[in-house]
This record gives sequence, C-alpha cells and structure tokens, in this order.
Amino acid sequence: MPFYYFDWTYVVLVLPCVVLSLWASANVNSTFKKYSRQFSRRNITGAEAAQRVLSANGVRNVRIERVSGNLTDHYDPRTNVIRLSDNVYGNTSTAAIGVACHEAGHAVQYAQNYAPIKLRAAIIPITNLGSKLAMPLILLGLLLSFGENFSYFFVYLGIACFSLSLAFQLVTLPVEFNASRRAMQAIEQGGLLSEDEQKGARKTLQAAALTYVAATATALAQLLRLLVIFGGNRRRDD
Repeated sequence: MPFYYFDWTYVVLVLPCVVLSLWASANVNSTFKKYSRQFSRRNITGAEAAQRVLSANGVRNVRIERVSGNLTDHYDPRTNVIRLSDNVYGNTSTAAIGVACHEAGHAVQYAQNYAPIKLRAAIIPITNLGSKLAMPLILLGLLLSFGENFSYFFVYLGIACFSLSLAFQLVTLPVEFNASRRAMQAIEQGGLLSEDEQKGARKTLQAAALTYVAATATALAQLLRLLVIFGGNRRRDD
C-alpha cells in the first residue's frame, strides 16, 4: 500500500509549497494594506485608473463595476466587465491603482487577442473536469487493485487528469505577469502615479504575482508526490 502513518512525500514535496502559499497570501494582504495608506497626489480612483488604461489602448464597451469583498477584483470576459472590490473601486491609493490597472490589463489582453489568455480560457473547462475526476479515478484504481494492470490504468489516468491543473497554472503565470507589466507601463506612460508613488503599485503587483508562483509550485509538488507514491509502488509490485 502507498499510504503510511508518516508520509515523507508530503513533508518533503508538498508541505514547503503549502507554507510558501500561506506566506504569499499573507504577504499580498499585508502589502496591499501597507500601500493602501499611500494615496495618489492626483487623486485618481481605481475605477478611473482602469478606465484610463482601457481608453489608452482603444478598448471600448468594457464596464467597470464595484464588487463586495477584499481583493475580489477580477475581469470577467463572459460579460466584458471589470469588477473592482470596495477597497479598490473608489480608493485613490497606489495599491488600489495598481490592482485596478492590472485588471484592466486583462481586458486589454482579450481585446488584443493575447494568445496565453485565450489558451487559458479555452482549457478552463478541461482543467475543471480533470481536477474533479483525478482523485475518484485514483481511488477507483486502488479499489481494483486485485487486477494490477486494470487498476493502474485508472491510477495513471487520474494522475494525468490532475496534471491538467499544473498545465493551467503554467499558462496562468505569463498571463498574470503580462497583465502586471501592462499595468505598470500604463501607470508610467499615463502619468497616473508619480515616480515615487509607482513603488506602491509595483510592490502590490509583485506580491500578488508570488501567489501564482506559489500555486504553480504546489501543483507541481502534488503531481510529483503522486508519481513518487504510485510509481514507486508499481516498481515494488513488478
């Protein structure tokens, strides 16, 4: 059996990534809170900054709405709406402007047919299905362990489904990095923030980017753990 009271694969491979993810989440919240106290001298709100990014790139017909919650900001391509949280929509802080411009960057990506974001949108249904089927297939393979070849077919099919989650995270990285780069370019070129204020927006976006790096690392570690557990078990059975 691949399960033990002490699972070294989790401790060595997954746990460090979980700790990294927890730190990245705490870091993005503390960074946003810090630079939420640094306000733009031009008194531009997050919603206004997002609109300026859209206008500068010739993007029309994208609505900007307020959404409840903390750091719940996102761009919805299905409805062509940028939703900014309460702490961003009407806020004039450098953190709010950075986040708002980042979400506007996603809208610009869609408008300009940026390939990675189109790919991410295309694989979302597949990755969602794969993530739901992964563990049931692996468990089914274990339950059918009396027929080794048959059971391992389902186990590895489940691992293949799980690997789709990693593929999604890998595609997400360039999408998020590019949106942040577009945001900072728009802030600099549009004069939305002065040079010394740009640090707040940049630090906020960098902190947010680390959460995606941590999520990718966690998905990779979990996939490696499955391969080590079941690959090692298969070799012992052989």
